[in-house]
Amino acid sequence: MKLESLQQITAALNAAGARFLVVGGLAVVAHGYGRSTMDMDLVVDFSPRNLSAVFSALARLGYRPVPPVDPLALADPSVRKRWIEEKGMRVLPLQSEAHWETPIDIFIDEPFSFEREYKHALQERLPGGEPIRFVRVETLIAMKQGAGRHQDLADVAELKLSIEEGGGRNGS
Repeated sequence: MKLESLQQITAALNAAGARFLVVGGLAVVAHGYGRSTMDMDLVVDFSPRNLSAVFSALARLGYRPVPPVDPLALADPSVRKRWIEEKGMRVLPLQSEAHWETPIDIFIDEPFSFEREYKHALQERLPGGEPIRFVRVETLIAMKQGAGRHQDLADVAELKLSIEEGGGRNGS
């Protein structure tokens, strides 16, 4: 993951008026546990207008879905359900030759109420001043507990420890 790419991605999404929340490893870091991560995990508003803004902004940075599917199909809940059930997809991976060190994964389900989380998100600024929203720590912990992978459970333990020590950060 490159900071410059993260800044460009965030700036492009913000300029397009896209509604997105950062989850995963970057959100873990934002909430006080310093660890490395290899990608940018996003949950987005699935409205057709927002999906168009998200994928147009990312396409301008060279990002393309892998596998090659129509990302605007995410607006249709039945398509998302089919991708989950038939293909075992949980995220839509995006890659860019220009930003090859910063792949993006966009969740294809809604693991929480997007509206509620967006309203109460942890809002920060990247170096350089670009605003960015991270999912609340309680929601992040629930997502990671649900995933159940070794790294996710280690993140949960560190996030809980950070909260107990008063170092955790949260949205409103």
